[in-house]
Amino acid sequence: MIKYLGSKRRLVPVLDALCAASGATTALDLFTGTTRVAQAFKQRGLTVTAVDSARYAHLFAECYVAIDAGEVDTDDLADALAHLDGLPGEEGYVTEIFCRRARFFRPENGARIDAIRNALEKDFTTSPLYPILLTSLIEAADRVDSTTGQQMAYLKAWAPRAARDLELRAPKLLLGAGTALHGDAVELVRDGSLGSFDLAYLDPPYNRHRYTANYHVWETLVAWDAPEHYGVACKRTEVRDEPTSVFNRKREMPAALAEVVAGVDAEVVVLSYNDESWLNRDELEDLCRARKSGGRTDVRLLAFEQDRYVGAKIGIHGPDGSKVGAVSHTRNREYVVLAGERSRVEHMASAVEGDRSR
Repeated sequence: MIKYLGSKRRLVPVLDALCAASGATTALDLFTGTTRVAQAFKQRGLTVTAVDSARYAHLFAECYVAIDAGEVDTDDLADALAHLDGLPGEEGYVTEIFCRRARFFRPENGARIDAIRNALEKDFTTSPLYPILLTSLIEAADRVDSTTGQQMAYLKAWAPRAARDLELRAPKLLLGAGTALHGDAVELVRDGSLGSFDLAYLDPPYNRHRYTANYHVWETLVAWDAPEHYGVACKRTEVRDEPTSVFNRKREMPAALAEVVAGVDAEVVVLSYNDESWLNRDELEDLCRARKSGGRTDVRLLAFEQDRYVGAKIGIHGPDGSKVGAVSHTRNREYVVLAGERSRVEHMASAVEGDRSR
């Protein structure tokens, strides 16, 4: 999986244990991102629906959630990967914009990304392997980039991994078919088109920074539209010009999240949020307690200490490379709120060792 700000990698064991204790057979991951949580639920045998508004996240959901590994011809996949991996470099948009104007990749890897992406568009768009192959390319590019894990900026000095050769690898697909949806969470909950689930997992954005800006390179690799760009990091102009998600707007986010929590059709809701965000723990509990689920909704809040993202340890640097200010803290607290029928919520909470619930 790619490096990702807001990844639930450390929290996945907790969420997996909660899922197991819930007894769920169907699950919704409404802000799926890299699909780590959706994959954990799918590995447990649940039928999963993964939703996101970002292009790259929808691609990952197609690859890891919607596709059934048992239906993939592994020989055809291996042949396609070998063919693409053997293509000579072909300088294009990635080389010019993300290697020369910006410095996300070394030019030799950028040229290979260009060649592979062009071949995918020319020869594979109608192939069932397309989401797998494009996911493989993005993951390969992530292994040779020069960032701290997000694309609002690149490192002043090349990261050692950037010197490696780009190498395509087969994504680790999972058995069982699911559903991948591309759309806005509020609109999908509001129109009732998602269906009903045993468990809904919600991990909304925590602040004003939109993920399509943090990962604009992946957005461009998926869209492959040679977009106009701006700034030192050559971000897509749509990042600047189009309205942000309601979840990135402080005044509007609480009402939007309340609408989603209240409206999603699920027996139990699991909401993750952290203590650096716009809602405090009391507000999160109150928001979930207002949910109606065929009776009184019981709410439990669990809290987990964890390391902040790597950029917090590196700190902020000015244009000349000098450090600006000081890192205030390198740890934060992740909240996991459970909302549903009392006995189920209590059973789920008790299944998590070392929880700090109240």
